[in-house]
Amino acid sequence: MSGIAIVGASSQIARDLIQSYVATGRRDLQLYVRDLASCERWIEAAGVGDAVSLHLYDAYGSIAHDAVINFVGIGDPRKAAEMGASIFDVTLRFDDMILRELERHPERRYLFLSSGAAYGNAFHAPVTATSASIMPINQVAPQDYYATAKLHAEVRHRSRPDLGIIDIRVFNYFSRTQDIEARFFITDILRAIRDGQTLRTSADYMVRDFLHPSDFHRLIECLLSAPPVNSVVDCYSSAPVDKPSLLAAMHERFGLRYESVPSASGVAVNATGAKPHYYSLNRKAAEFGYEPAFSSLTGVLAEAEALLARSQPA
Repeated sequence: MSGIAIVGASSQIARDLIQSYVATGRRDLQLYVRDLASCERWIEAAGVGDAVSLHLYDAYGSIAHDAVINFVGIGDPRKAAEMGASIFDVTLRFDDMILRELERHPERRYLFLSSGAAYGNAFHAPVTATSASIMPINQVAPQDYYATAKLHAEVRHRSRPDLGIIDIRVFNYFSRTQDIEARFFITDILRAIRDGQTLRTSADYMVRDFLHPSDFHRLIECLLSAPPVNSVVDCYSSAPVDKPSLLAAMHERFGLRYESVPSASGVAVNATGAKPHYYSLNRKAAEFGYEPAFSSLTGVLAEAEALLARSQPA
């Protein structure tokens, strides 16, 4: 396969994938962004200029490509909360842009970055291949907007079984390029370590499944190498990690100090709702040949070590 268009190429997960592709020798990546200057600076710093071409969103469709990956979305819970209902318009705009071109080129493959949040309020236990999406239809709140936007896009895609569209539900993703100021539980941990502070965290139990960037690249390659299909896959590592185990490991490896506080203290940002077991047991991706190399804990420890080394004052 040649010619991969990456829409929303300025996102962290997209940039990690670009670097993974370049490391394997790809030289046919088309990057589509809103801010050329910012992406140009990143391209120069990352040393990937000879492997990519850079374009504004309006140029999408003017250059031939065999596959497109749509990364447009919000990765930071704090920004998702600020974005509010506009997430619907943004998701629809870029999905429409890609689908229009897919109508003209039905042989093209389309990978859409969805989210585990599309399952709605279903995380009292891990989701499975038979789980239903649960939405509070009579009491829709702002924290439901993101999940509903992703679910709406997925339903649109399933309504076109003639097109090769695969939705990829990302639950938790972590790499050394993560913005340490973002409001995720893992970045709250890392800021506390970096700043020598005691982490104040709710006493609520939770389990997370952190995807390593190399496993994400492996998954993308498996999906694009398989015969075209209209489907959806959930992302997963080789094993999830619960909150007590993660805190203990970060204490042992990096000296994290932490204390539990009442759940109602407001120390967390739940822009898409509370999710005690935010991970999936759906192994549909294995049918495409995907097998993760990292567990949540081994991936987080490896990437956290590199991120903290980079974050230390010179």
